[in-house]
This record gives sequence, structure tokens and C-alpha cells, in this order.
Amino acid sequence: MITVVGKTPIKLKHIASCHCGGVELLLYLPNGIENPRRCDCSICRRKGAIVASVALDGITILKGDNLLKLYQFNTLTAKHYFCSNCGIYTHHQRRSAPNEYGYNVGCLEGVNPFDLGKVVTLDGVNHPADSDAD
Repeated sequence: MITVVGKTPIKLKHIASCHCGGVELLLYLPNGIENPRRCDCSICRRKGAIVASVALDGITILKGDNLLKLYQFNTLTAKHYFCSNCGIYTHHQRRSAPNEYGYNVGCLEGVNPFDLGKVVTLDGVNHPADSDAD
């Protein structure tokens, strides 16, 4: 649980937005930033974001629902959302925990994700849901 990043306190209800401001989310973060991480799966390597988790009811789209584009691949389980105007990844419904969203910590208002310090990298190449695949 991280409740301050650099000099920015993480609020109970914190605004997140894409680069152009067309998409704005309200995140409910009662425990601050939970489980910040990177992932080395094919999409996460390319987007390079630090993500954290929030319950599905912890994100409300305040504006720009019409700008959000859905991207899915492989098993089509995870749902990745991007602003169609500026291209910024804002959040995704997680494959490994479908009752949660992962959100882009860099989209949090006033937060510089580099102020988090060392962030764990998860092994997304060897996803646990793939262990039963033939």
C-alpha cells in the first residue's frame, strides 16, 4: 500500500486521465496504490506502464467513454482500454484477476510513477492461466 508518491498524497478518490484529457476516470483507492508492478508479457513490454490494482467497482468513467477503445488478444480474456485520440493506455480488466482492473499509475493526477522507486516485474510471459494449456 502506497499512500504518498513523491510529494503527491494519494487521495481516497483520485482522478486519472489520458494525455489529451479526453478520458477521465475516478478511482476509488481506499488503500492507496496497491500492488504496483510491471509485467513482461508481450503487450506490457510494449506499453511500459507501471500498473496497480483496483476492484471493478473502483473505477468510474467520468468522461470520454466514447474515446475509449478496447483491445484484446490471445485468449481474449483481458480487456485493455486506450484513448483513441492520444493512444494512452488507461486501464484493463485483468486476465489473472478478472474481478479487478489494472490501471496506469502514470495517469493518476499529479503522480510521477518514477517516484515509486523500485517496482517489481511480474512474469507475464509464463502466465499462470497458460499452465494448463496444451
